Amino acid sequence: MAEIVLKSVELDNGETLGYRERSGGDKVLLLVHGNMQSSKHWDILMERLSPEFKVYGVDLRGFGISTYHQSFDSLKELAGDLKQFVDKLGISRMFLMGWSTGGGAAMQFSADYPQMTEKLVLLASLSTRGFPLYRVNEAGEPVLSERLKTKEEIKGDPVRYIPLSGAYATRNKDMLRTVWDSLIYTHNKPEEEKYEEYLEDMLTQRNLLDIYYANNRFNMSRHHNGLTEGTGEVDNIKAPVLVLWGENDRVVSRQMTDEILEDFGDKAEFVLLKNSGHSPLIDDLEGLIAETEKFLK
Repeated sequence: MAEIVLKSVELDNGETLGYRERSGGDKVLLLVHGNMQSSKHWDILMERLSPEFKVYGVDLRGFGISTYHQSFDSLKELAGDLKQFVDKLGISRMFLMGWSTGGGAAMQFSADYPQMTEKLVLLASLSTRGFPLYRVNEAGEPVLSERLKTKEEIKGDPVRYIPLSGAYATRNKDMLRTVWDSLIYTHNKPEEEKYEEYLEDMLTQRNLLDIYYANNRFNMSRHHNGLTEGTGEVDNIKAPVLVLWGENDRVVSRQMTDEILEDFGDKAEFVLLKNSGHSPLIDDLEGLIAETEKFLK
C-alpha cells in the first residue's frame, strides 16, 4: 500500500495549509475535499490510485490541520489559497478533482488559473450556480421562494446550521454520525474503525458559517441563481471536465448536476454512478477509480 504522509506549508497570506502527499509518477493530481471533511476523507482513494499519479490532498482553510486565521465569504478566496499552495509546492500544471464544496473551489481555481488545470473532475459537486440555502418552515421544509441571504440569517437556520454548529461545539460525534448515515453513507458505510477516524476528523472544522455562506452565493454561470448574478467565469475554464454523480445522492441534486452540464456544454462528460450516493468512495471505490483513471489517461 502506498505511503501517505501528512505535511503542511505556510502561505504568504499567513494561513498554513495541511496536506497529504502520496508518491507517484509524473502526473500530478490534486484532491480538494468538501464540507464536513478534510483530506483525510480521500485516504482510501489515495491509497488505491495508479502509481503513475503523484497525489496531493489538501486541507482547505479551517479544516483538518490547516489554520483559520481569517474568515472568508467566497470560494474564490479558497481558490486563492489553492493557488498559493501549489505555487509553494512548485506545481505549475495538474489534474484537479473536487468533491462537493471542493468541486466549487476547484472550478473557481480552474477559472482563475486556466493554464494550470489540465483536466478537471467534479465528484458530487455543488452547481456552477452554487448550493442554495432556503428558509425552512415550522415543519422543517424548505420555502423555495425565500433564500437565506446573510450570515446572520444562516446562523438562525434551525435545520442545517444550528444542529451542526452545536455538534462541533460539544464534540457530539453521535449526531455527526446520524447526519452522515441519513444523508451521505446511505448505501454503504466505512468500516467502524475508519468511520471513527472520519468522525474525529469532522470535528476539526471551524468554518461552517463561511462555507454555507460561500456555497449559497457561489455563481460562476451566465444565469442569475435567485440570489446572485452569474459571473460567467465558467467560460474561462478550458480544461476537459468529468462530472460524476451518484444516482442516490441526497446532498447534491440531479438539478444541480444538470446545471453544471448545461453551463459547461461540450467541455463536460457525464457519468452516472450506479448504487452510489454522496460518497462514491465508500459506495463503489473500484468504479470511481476506474472512471477517474480512464478520464485522466
